[in-house]
Amino acid sequence: MGARRHDATLRPARSLVIACGALARELLAVKEANGWSHLDVTCLPAILHNRPQEIPAAVRRKIRRARGLYDEILCLYGDCGTGGLLDRVLAEEGVERIDGPHCYSFYAGTADFDALMEEEVGTFFLTDYLVRHFDRLVWRGLGLDRHPELLPDYFRHYRRVVYLVQMPSDALRAKAEDAARRLGLALELRTTGLGGIDRFLAAHA
Repeated sequence: MGARRHDATLRPARSLVIACGALARELLAVKEANGWSHLDVTCLPAILHNRPQEIPAAVRRKIRRARGLYDEILCLYGDCGTGGLLDRVLAEEGVERIDGPHCYSFYAGTADFDALMEEEVGTFFLTDYLVRHFDRLVWRGLGLDRHPELLPDYFRHYRRVVYLVQMPSDALRAKAEDAARRLGLALELRTTGLGGIDRFLAAHA
């Protein structure tokens, strides 16, 4: 991958991707589709999105544990609410991450995501992962199973749900439709595929 330095007579180059657990399924699908056997994957718990201040230190620990074991280390995370602290850690450690403030941006592409937000700022985004875990992360996570009267407080400024589809599935589409219905919002589907992840990793292949 890229500018890795290694002695090819001793061993093939190895790379590690440190990723958010919410991207694990998609990342492994890209790895398998491309046959990237040189690429190892390690993930941090997706629940860290609820405590973004802990993400930079957790990523640093992963980097330092892997140092010397790999020719290149990459980071598959957006800023994800760290306020620039993750990028500071990555700069200090010499590790590159995928472009974009969050997974919605690098799935849709920055220009398309910005266009979606300009079109309707009151957009609630879903990905395959969020659709799959909607009940746990959104419905129960916000306490709406216990206090449905809070729904207008949380979502009064939203006008639609946009489901960014990575791997099309009738089952996930049905779950997305149900999620939008429960939120009382119109649903739009935009198929993004896995191009953002694929392009980032291919640039280092």
